[in-house]
Amino acid sequence: MKLGTLKNGTRDGTLIVVSRDLRRAVHARSIVPTMQEAIENWAQVEPALRALYAALNAGRALEAFDFDPVAAAAPLPRAYQWCDGSAFLNHGRLMEKAFGISPVPDFETVPLMYQGASDDFLGPRDDVPLPSEAHGIDFEGEFAIMVDDVPMGCTAEQAAGHIKLLLQVNDVSLRAFTPIEMKKGFGFLQAKPSSSFAPVAVTPDELGGAWKEGRVHLPLRVCWNGTWFGHPNGGEMNFSFHQLIAHAAATRRLGAGTVIGSGTVSNADSSVGSACIAERRALEMITHGKPVSSFMRFGDTVHMEVLDADGHSVFGAIDQKVVSATPCAGETQTP
Repeated sequence: MKLGTLKNGTRDGTLIVVSRDLRRAVHARSIVPTMQEAIENWAQVEPALRALYAALNAGRALEAFDFDPVAAAAPLPRAYQWCDGSAFLNHGRLMEKAFGISPVPDFETVPLMYQGASDDFLGPRDDVPLPSEAHGIDFEGEFAIMVDDVPMGCTAEQAAGHIKLLLQVNDVSLRAFTPIEMKKGFGFLQAKPSSSFAPVAVTPDELGGAWKEGRVHLPLRVCWNGTWFGHPNGGEMNFSFHQLIAHAAATRRLGAGTVIGSGTVSNADSSVGSACIAERRALEMITHGKPVSSFMRFGDTVHMEVLDADGHSVFGAIDQKVVSATPCAGETQTP
């Protein structure tokens, strides 16, 4: 099943069911009005949503309309909680090697995770407004999950049953702030502006065999200004989403609608490219002794999309432009 949210002038938009081929959609308001209410009442509303999805794919849904991703918000426009992991260890190893970063304790046995901003998720075609090119604007291609209510102490084995939807994310980063905030040891804040999401969230069964062991075994295709940048595969994730849930829920409950990210998709085979500029710069540093690629400038575009084995888009595409935002009076613009 594929679900999305259309913008309607409210903070939460209106929930829609989207066809498997992403061409048609139908409002779900007769069942449940928003994604947040759907995930909070998943057991009650899922059967009706699936029935509507079947009717839509069969051409039997009343009042169906053409799906326009430009009109789409993030599938969940705002969330009570966004926890982003760093589950692809290759990415961390490259950064350590290239820039002389001290290894993180228990790096290979305990997932890294920070709590990011979730009050302002961006839609798949929304511009990304940012204050300054000097902040080191970067994209980060990731996968993510959305869970229902997860009890404290949930194990990785139990976590599988709490994953209700899969998503694809552009976790925008401002690299000039990351070393400063990492040294302070109190988590990211200014380094992590609003994240962007592909137009639909999908139930795990939509991926068939590509969803296994708590991982998305598909390549994430990234283009920067229309040029191929990378297509690393999500199957190389060292910590599964099951393990990330267990880590996040070790000392607290996770409310329904919590979104958990995988971190930058990264593969040991560098020929598949990267899902963020920082990683390419790390590879350049290792190979040439210095980074060559610059970070994004205003007007730059990024395209991200996941295709299944038959070449069909799974989540729809993120296709965005970075633009200049006018800061509030007195707002700091330099790190």
